[in-house]
Parts: sequence; structure tokens; C-alpha cells
Amino acid sequence: MPLMSARRSRLVIIDFQTRLMPAIHDGPRLLANAGKLVAAAKLLDVPIVMTEQNPAGLGATVPELAEAAPAIAKMSFDSCGAPGFIDAITGDDDLILCGCEAHVCVGQTALSLLENKRRVFVVQDAIGSRMPESKEVALRRLERNGAEIVTTEMVVFEWLRTAEHPQFRAAAKLIK
Repeated sequence: MPLMSARRSRLVIIDFQTRLMPAIHDGPRLLANAGKLVAAAKLLDVPIVMTEQNPAGLGATVPELAEAAPAIAKMSFDSCGAPGFIDAITGDDDLILCGCEAHVCVGQTALSLLENKRRVFVVQDAIGSRMPESKEVALRRLERNGAEIVTTEMVVFEWLRTAEHPQFRAAAKLIK
């Protein structure tokens, strides 16, 4: 699988919601990494798509990410089942996934996208579950089924490709 490219990527933020995040293992670190991905996407003009699972029950997107993109409300765990989601990811862009929960909404979305022949990159340090073992099992399953497992830093530096990129200094500051 080739490197990720900023010009042919789309960042998909799944269900980082106010009532869910307190229950997510290592939530603050995952949220910080998602914030880095959003900031890098904005620097490099990578489109962002965001979802909210049952917002009436789980609340809105956390304030730290709320301005990233308009949220697509959904009741299906698989984002592909939400009205408007497929339209938001049309084309053949690589899909860079972060969010919660790894073994439910992120996992089902990634598996559906893979089934539909999309290139899926799951950002290991920006996805979470309530229980660490649920995340571990989800990552193994996703990798077995063709998802690339990456880190926040991998995404940012592959999007940049070179230290000569005009946004290199600004993007590199996000990682430090």
C-alpha cells in the first residue's frame, strides 16, 4: 500500500462525544492526537468528515473538535449507514479514521469501507474503547481485513513528505 498523501486523503472523525469520552480508556491522549490530526488536516487542506452517534443520548462532539466539520448524526454504528456519510466521502480518497469506539463504530465503519474497496488507515493512537482489550481485538481484526494501522505522527509526516514542505514547521510543532 502506498504512502498516504494529503491531496488524496480525507480525515474521518467518528464519535468523539461529550458523554462518551469520560468512559474511554486513555481518552485525553486520544483526544489530543485527534486534535493534532485535525490541525494538520487544516494546515494541509485535507477534507474532514465527522460523525456523532445518537447525539441525543451521547451528547455533541467534544468542544475541542466541534469546529473541525459539521457532524453527521447517526443511529447506525456503521457510519456508512448514516444518511449523508457516503456522499461526504465520495471519490477514491484514502480514509484516515480516528474516533470511538474502536470495536463498535470505528470497527464497523472501517470494515464496511474495506468491503467497498476503499483504502482505510486506522490511527491507533487516536481511536479508543472503554476497555483496552476491546481496542486491541478491533485493531487485530481490522488489520487482518486490510486496514492499515498507523499513528498520528505517521499520518502527519506522510502528508508532508518532506522537510521542505511550506507547512513543515507548523505541522512538526503539532507533534512535539
